[in-house]
Amino acid sequence: MPRILIVDDEIDVREFAKSFFTKRKVEVITASGGKEALDIISKNHLDLVLLDVRMEEMTGIEVLKILRDMKNDIKVIMVTGVEDAEVINEANSWGIVGYIHKPLVLDELEKIVMGEL
Repeated sequence: MPRILIVDDEIDVREFAKSFFTKRKVEVITASGGKEALDIISKNHLDLVLLDVRMEEMTGIEVLKILRDMKNDIKVIMVTGVEDAEVINEANSWGIVGYIHKPLVLDELEKIVMGEL
């Protein structure tokens, strides 16, 4: 069974995505911020991380940079509610596999995330 981590500071986003993937036989772990996510990633085998770009304690880009500096090549899909070409380009330079836009759309989740598992 694939395992993913959903990192978002909005509980409704985490719970919506968790429900969606659980119904598709994907094991889901959630984190409300970057520090919690890094701790979970260091202690678990995961197939994919859905990582919110804008969070309060630490941005998704900061989390991504730390992962890559640790030589962790886990697949990361960024989740964003804002179209920002600079952020998109920076995330791409750190080796992400895709983007999902907020509000979350079921077809986009199915196509982008399930295609990577």
